[in-house]
Amino acid sequence: MTIANIEKSIKDMPLLKSKKRIDWREMFFKYLFMLSAAIGILSLVTIGYFIFREGYAAFAYSGVTGIILGTDWLPPALYGIAPMIVASLVSTAGAVVIGVPIGILTAIFIAEVAPRPLASFIRPMIELLAGIPSVVYGFFGLVIIVPLIQDIFDVPAGNTILAGIIVLAVMILPTVITISETSIRAVPRAYKEGSLALGASSMFTIFKLIIPAARSGIMTGVILGVARALGETMAIIMVMGNSPAMPEGLLESARTLTANIAIEMSYATGIHASALYATGIVLLVFIMTLNGALLYLNRERAR
Repeated sequence: MTIANIEKSIKDMPLLKSKKRIDWREMFFKYLFMLSAAIGILSLVTIGYFIFREGYAAFAYSGVTGIILGTDWLPPALYGIAPMIVASLVSTAGAVVIGVPIGILTAIFIAEVAPRPLASFIRPMIELLAGIPSVVYGFFGLVIIVPLIQDIFDVPAGNTILAGIIVLAVMILPTVITISETSIRAVPRAYKEGSLALGASSMFTIFKLIIPAARSGIMTGVILGVARALGETMAIIMVMGNSPAMPEGLLESARTLTANIAIEMSYATGIHASALYATGIVLLVFIMTLNGALLYLNRERAR
């Protein structure tokens, strides 16, 4: 068959009209994922709108500075929450200082150092620690930590900021350990093998190569731990004494923002209730600002 005959046969063939097939399953999951993301964003916007709407009256009554910088909480006249802000920030910072290093070192031990049988034993214990209710942590602090502080430091009562710091440090451990261990295990093993092949020690490889490579996930664990500590309520109510006065040290009784809302919301009315919503606004702004700052620092270091 000559080339001319082949070209003629091709021209005589009927044209096949391609029909674009619609994959309904793919479209369904695409819009399902989009709907899920929209629900999450809408939930945040709705919560923010509700809190700001309810707390506006208190800001209009006392002013923003009167609430945030005020040192006296005496409803129905004064609604200063500066002592609660200080107590929340100090207790959270103390819990991070104690809990984050312990959590990261524990994650390193489980992921890189411990033998497989020992790691398999410790990991479920950590997961079990994450499932303990907050009130149980509060009982633990009330029965063990509070009397211990009272005996060691010879104070009238052990319900202090220090007790809250210790309880919060224990409470954030499961979050920091679990996420940090997952991030460390996600680092490609070729990194470690290459470092060891070049003569680096195991500890040098862990701290100079694996931890920097897993920094993003570790920072995520720290952020979630900070949010857990800043938002904890029940355990803090049980161990910190709930005094609305400005604390002068770690051995003083104090009240956090979340404890202030939980204790008084059941009977508050009018401006008093609005002031508690304003407390929630301050707490929400703190958490968003802190998370945003940590995410920004993590992204800048990654660059």
